[in-house]
Amino acid sequence: MSNKGKKRKLSIRKIVIFLLLIILVCALGYFAYTKFVSNHNPSEEIKEVDTIKGYDYTLRANATDYYKSLFKELKETLEAKDVDQNKYAELVGQMFVAAFFNLDNKVSKTDIGGVQFVYSDYQSDFEKYASHGMYKTVESNVYGDRKQELPVVSKVEVKLLKNEPFKYGDKTDDDAYHLSFKVYYKEDLGYQTSGELVLIHNGKKLEVAQMTDESSDSEN
Repeated sequence: MSNKGKKRKLSIRKIVIFLLLIILVCALGYFAYTKFVSNHNPSEEIKEVDTIKGYDYTLRANATDYYKSLFKELKETLEAKDVDQNKYAELVGQMFVAAFFNLDNKVSKTDIGGVQFVYSDYQSDFEKYASHGMYKTVESNVYGDRKQELPVVSKVEVKLLKNEPFKYGDKTDDDAYHLSFKVYYKEDLGYQTSGELVLIHNGKKLEVAQMTDESSDSEN
């Protein structure tokens, strides 16, 4: 074999080795990246860990201990032979407020709490309203490195004000629940502490149709 042929074979071998090295480096880089993401991606933490059959309520793994205790109580209430509607309304109000105002466990400004308790036809508008309102300053925590101080809800008190008709869209719920609430935080960071909710019936479910910023009940 001529020297020219040997050089050509040697050159091809070098190219093949070089390409194999590139593939190896890329593979190692991809492995390292996916491992880093899996260790830092909160999706592992926010998987659903419990559900309430027949109502489609879900519990996420990163919920606070307080919220988890409310979820357990809601599950027991709804699985009872005769559902206590007043207790159901109270728990929906507490859980909606606890989920919505607790920002510390949210991944980003679009990770809106309490949406599952909002009237189904309003959920999309509610998410947009929240992401441009209370949630607009929430920094991303995709990699778990957020330093921002955000509110943690420690307790929610709810009081039934009355049952009376409430009009929403072209419909009216003749027995809607009007509730007042007071929210307590582990640390006061200046967020809303009271307000009122209206819960309406949607099939067998009670859903939030309205929330006001402040309660008109001076005792709450």
